[in-house]
Amino acid sequence: MPYIKIEVLRDGVTREQKQLLIKGVTELVISVLNKDPHLTHVVIDEIEDDNWGYAGEHVSALKEQGFSTDKK
Repeated sequence: MPYIKIEVLRDGVTREQKQLLIKGVTELVISVLNKDPHLTHVVIDEIEDDNWGYAGEHVSALKEQGFSTDKK
């Protein structure tokens, strides 16, 4: 029974994007591991900026300095 946990910043991830992640990861597990999709569980955790650190700083502080979590 595969259990996949995805952690993302709570940064405007839409319900539709989460559905695409769940579907895509499930399809990958089916294709690579030959697992039953009815036994595959996907959990998406959204992490607050203050609870995620990078390079010794809170992401919230980095954003205040102009750091972006978006693709350029």
